[in-house]
Amino acid sequence: MSEGPSKQKKPDPCSFVIFGATGDLTHRLVIPALYNLAASNLLPDNFCVAAVARKGVSGADMRNSLMDGLRKFATRPVDEEVAMRLLACVTAIEADVKDPASFDAMRDQLDKVEDIRGTRGNRLFYLATPPNAFLPIARELGRTGMLRENGTWRRLVVEKPFGTDLASARTLNAELLKLVTEHQIYRIDHYLGKETVQNILVLRFANGMFEPIWNRNHIDHVQITVDEKLGVGHRGSFYDSTGALRDMVPNHLFQLLSLVAMEPPVKFDAHSVRSAKGEVLSAIQTPTEAEALQNSVRGQYVAGRIGDADIGDYRAIAEVQPNSTTETYAALKLTIDNWRWAGVPFYLRTGKALCTKRTEIAIKFKQAPFAMFRDTQVDRLSQNFMIISTEPTEGIELQFNTKVPGPTINIDGVEMKFRYKDYFKAEPSTGYETLIYDCMIGDNILFQRADSVEAGWQAVQPFIDAWKKAGAAGLETYKAGTEGPARADELLARDGRSWRKLG
Repeated sequence: MSEGPSKQKKPDPCSFVIFGATGDLTHRLVIPALYNLAASNLLPDNFCVAAVARKGVSGADMRNSLMDGLRKFATRPVDEEVAMRLLACVTAIEADVKDPASFDAMRDQLDKVEDIRGTRGNRLFYLATPPNAFLPIARELGRTGMLRENGTWRRLVVEKPFGTDLASARTLNAELLKLVTEHQIYRIDHYLGKETVQNILVLRFANGMFEPIWNRNHIDHVQITVDEKLGVGHRGSFYDSTGALRDMVPNHLFQLLSLVAMEPPVKFDAHSVRSAKGEVLSAIQTPTEAEALQNSVRGQYVAGRIGDADIGDYRAIAEVQPNSTTETYAALKLTIDNWRWAGVPFYLRTGKALCTKRTEIAIKFKQAPFAMFRDTQVDRLSQNFMIISTEPTEGIELQFNTKVPGPTINIDGVEMKFRYKDYFKAEPSTGYETLIYDCMIGDNILFQRADSVEAGWQAVQPFIDAWKKAGAAGLETYKAGTEGPARADELLARDGRSWRKLG
């Protein structure tokens, strides 16, 4: 994990080669992130952007398109001078995996551009493409020698989803590792670019007050929530073949879980941190088919209202099957089979078209003994939570009990809140800045390793299989704009627990 802009270490000269340059991801996130790095003076002095598209686009048209996207999606006011300096580095290149000769031409064109820009042959290949293009592009890059490191570095950035199940993830890993070594692959998850997520490691391991109680002796359970107000929108075809479980759990939610649950790494480097994360994911108990059904809830939204907007049925969306059993909401109960977390349930939930947009980790501490207050007016104690919030507000909150002022003993729950924006004057970001910067300096601490990816899919595969076999049986519905299916409450209620209210 990089030290952020304060480190002021510039990366080596390099080329940033982005496939899918005309796509939404490039315009919405990647170019605004590069702009923010340029504005912070954190791009190499010798730098170029090779914007690769399947169909020929002139350099001028590509730069104009990227500028339009930057103005639309920038997270801060655009300084025209900085923007023009960045876009002056852009070269448009045409390459299509259906035309292998185009990759030979691309290699020759890159060589010429790099000679002019002085990037010394270092290349970062960013695959901002649909997942089915990952392997074909990587194979062409391998065939033409563009992934070969000869006194230079060559890195391959792969977006999620990394596979669609355990078998496909294993295949993708195996095929990519025929072309590059593990240290060259950067499996990117933008959630790990968020300051609060990165701060989990600092919170746990740089504060003596927390780590001693971060275990089964003091923690009752953990809730991890990634809720979205947006529906599926125009992504019916993609979403209906994916669903909430595949889309969110093996990557976003498991990244949060691994940071919360991992053992202290031997040292703060990529190998140690990624090994500790992989070990805890491997320790998630694998349920039987019956246990998977018992310890999960899946739902699909029907028409409702979110704010001032009416939301239609999920099944009415274009390219969604009229009898679809794809879940737009998933909730799981998981357990981790190691000493630290034995007997501590982890409850995960994520969904579309819900009443609020919120990402948080809620750690519930065990109830304090009530005995000493038995002869007082106190009849209850409030719950002790630590809440690590990523969206919509980044911060950390503690909920604890205190005495109400007055001559008698009355106890009430209070909150202590830390908000990043109140303490640090950080510029708004996309979440990709740190990740792209770390790619360029060769720090892969925030990126998934092959074993972690496969461990994540291993943990969710029983749920995938059980839900597929069950079909429509057990698929709940929930109105858009609510907190999700009612049966999700039962998942915790049968254990004597309840979800934190988010609305």
